[in-house]
Amino acid sequence: MKHRGRHRRRRRTRALRATLAGTALALTAAATLISTSQAAGGNNPGGLTRVTDAAETAKFRLHEELTDRGTLNTLTRELGGTVDVREVLASVDRAMRGRSACDTDETAALPVKPTATRAYCWDRRDATSTRWLPRSVTTSGDSDAYGRWGADRVVLSGWTQYDPRSDTPAEDRGLARIAFIDANNPDSFAYRWALLVAPLDGGKDFAPVRSGVSGMVWYQDKLFVTARDSLLVFDLHRILRVDGDGAAVGRVKGGYSANGYRYVLPTVGSYRLSGGSCSTDDDRAAPCFTSLSLDRTSTPDSLVASEWSAPGDSGRTARVWRYAFSTAPGREGLLATDAHGDAGATEAYRTEVSGVQGVLSHREFGAEKADWYVDRTPVVGGRHGTLWRQSTSGAKATTCAVDETHACWGRHTASLSYWAETDELWTLTEGAAGGDDEGGPAGARVLYAVPLRSVDDALD
Repeated sequence: MKHRGRHRRRRRTRALRATLAGTALALTAAATLISTSQAAGGNNPGGLTRVTDAAETAKFRLHEELTDRGTLNTLTRELGGTVDVREVLASVDRAMRGRSACDTDETAALPVKPTATRAYCWDRRDATSTRWLPRSVTTSGDSDAYGRWGADRVVLSGWTQYDPRSDTPAEDRGLARIAFIDANNPDSFAYRWALLVAPLDGGKDFAPVRSGVSGMVWYQDKLFVTARDSLLVFDLHRILRVDGDGAAVGRVKGGYSANGYRYVLPTVGSYRLSGGSCSTDDDRAAPCFTSLSLDRTSTPDSLVASEWSAPGDSGRTARVWRYAFSTAPGREGLLATDAHGDAGATEAYRTEVSGVQGVLSHREFGAEKADWYVDRTPVVGGRHGTLWRQSTSGAKATTCAVDETHACWGRHTASLSYWAETDELWTLTEGAAGGDDEGGPAGARVLYAVPLRSVDDALD
């Protein structure tokens, strides 16, 4: 400001022009520097800001709607009874490739620092699919503190049907499926698909669930999946088998069909935002769900959620918050609600991290407060992302280059899940449906794990 004041006091036109020219060049250089920093994973977001205003916290409120048990029982009878997770795992028909069998685009999507200790690539049919995108991950480490579902170690991955072609029929868009991954042998993962559906006609029919599945948490016997302005709930004790193999979804002549999938998982309930319509453009409106994770270090256990904001949008903030799980008998795996069936956020913050793709809350033993790990999408598509660790006092990210770049995390990662038994932070990369600037090369899809202590060591 002193230099600008001196130049304003000079009366000669030539000097004034020189000043203006110099200022323009300085501003241009600064803008370029900021843009480059943001694209490379800079732009420290600072600390979290607590949301306490009652009008603001009311926007996180959910209303619980559980599917009639009679409807669920009717659908179960119609399809010949339930099957368990073990049966699905016993019928896996697609093998994942270990890191050594992944191609260069896939391994290039892994984090720069810290190093992934485990990495798996999908069956070739799914690895380069132009119709499906991987969006979320959760594990039996979420479902149970001991890390197993019965005797099995399981990873679940949520994918959404994606086809950008304008001539694609509406009925072929937005289907949601879950990969049930047998993770018992760390050297040989394999999986089977199940389609998400919703009961119809009192349980005599079902329809496809259309969801971006950008967030997913498996807690006890329930599976929570994001659906923009609501959370859909599924019961892992109610997996059903479908004998038909047609393209239709629902009741057909002679039985049922599920778009060629053998297994379906019907909704057993939902939690819908009751604080008004959600918006991805207005951070003062009710938030649209983007990602979910589980926090077992809170009391009681809690469901952590986040909203999305455009990468590089420094003009707005994103919100991260949590709901408590119920401890009441008969409400296993459901959220804690009041007498009206409403669930309110027990904690909420604003973060200046833009392009939030995943969020995790975790409190170390003896620590006063939890840290929030926030996965940031880069401004430029195809680049590595940044994993920030935030608290109300500040933010840290791994530095992985001499120019202090923070773009060290995976490329276009989505969803975070912590497996406490093994101290592993799990995530996956979306890649791109057709090979574009948004997600990098087509097929750059990898499921990987990094020890959380390695993340913290890289930060500290």
